[in-house]
Amino acid sequence: MLSTRFTRRFDLKYPIALAPMDPASGGRLAAAVSNAGALGLLGGGYGSHETLQKEFDLAGDAAIGCGFITWSMGKDVSLLEKAIERRPRALMLSFSDPEPFARKITDAGIPLICQVQTLDHVQRAVDCGATAIVAQGTEAGGHGFDRQTTMTFTPEVADYLAATSPATLLLSAGGIADGRGLAAALMLGADGVLMGTRFWATQEALIHQKAKDLVVRAKGGQTVRTSVFDIARGRQWPEEYTGRLMVNDFIRKWHGREDALKAVWREEKVRVESAYESGDYDCANVTVGQAIGLVADLPPAASVVQRVAGQAERLLHSRNVASLLEGPVTERSMGAALTS
Repeated sequence: MLSTRFTRRFDLKYPIALAPMDPASGGRLAAAVSNAGALGLLGGGYGSHETLQKEFDLAGDAAIGCGFITWSMGKDVSLLEKAIERRPRALMLSFSDPEPFARKITDAGIPLICQVQTLDHVQRAVDCGATAIVAQGTEAGGHGFDRQTTMTFTPEVADYLAATSPATLLLSAGGIADGRGLAAALMLGADGVLMGTRFWATQEALIHQKAKDLVVRAKGGQTVRTSVFDIARGRQWPEEYTGRLMVNDFIRKWHGREDALKAVWREEKVRVESAYESGDYDCANVTVGQAIGLVADLPPAASVVQRVAGQAERLLHSRNVASLLEGPVTERSMGAALTS
């Protein structure tokens, strides 16, 4: 068992969290991850009371959290209020300023997790009372920035927090899909990891089987950061965010021709949504990151948790890293404290 400040704070067996992906991270997936000893986060997505209630119910008695696309949830804050009523293990806010909603979460006694892409985001999250910060590198699937990689951003955030807010926990995200990634994140100064793509390709994920099969056969170089699907679906994302997806015919047609797409987006929206329902992924989006090159099967989510944690523990101990990670002096500079 890997013990870090993150596992101790959230009473977990393993320093792993499920990214609250829309739509993959439904109640069954979040529950499976939590029941396996990690932190399952339900994907609140673009906001639907019916879907939120349904997926919370499907999680049963599992101790799960929930995550929201902040700017979208802000159009109907009652979604956040409904989530708070379910007493989640944590609430995660991503993609735009958390400040308008942070107090609702912290005043309810629920740990706030904020996903960030810049050091300015980090300081804003600290000011808002975040218990944990997710440092997202550009390798990550779905929305993010096209700036720093996980390998450079994680230690930069770790150093920043060590100097300004040492009690704030740090999770690393982007391109992490196995125990090597978890071990590396701990050595870079993180207290744990947030994983999306690896859990996207599991039996419980709310994803069409054809899309999962594509990912198992794919390589990491088959993704791109683009805004074409946001344009086609009429979603008004802040300009600095793009989505990382698998390259397909739709992206080949419109990537680089975004202005032309804006002129016909209503027609393209019908086509994309129809393709998604039918499983036509030459047209519909497959929202995964560069970690697809590390995905070779579709196991139960619990198996992913156990495999990733077990591999990380073996790597750390086989290289006698555990002794380097002991004690408060090295907890940030060389990784989160690890005991077994």
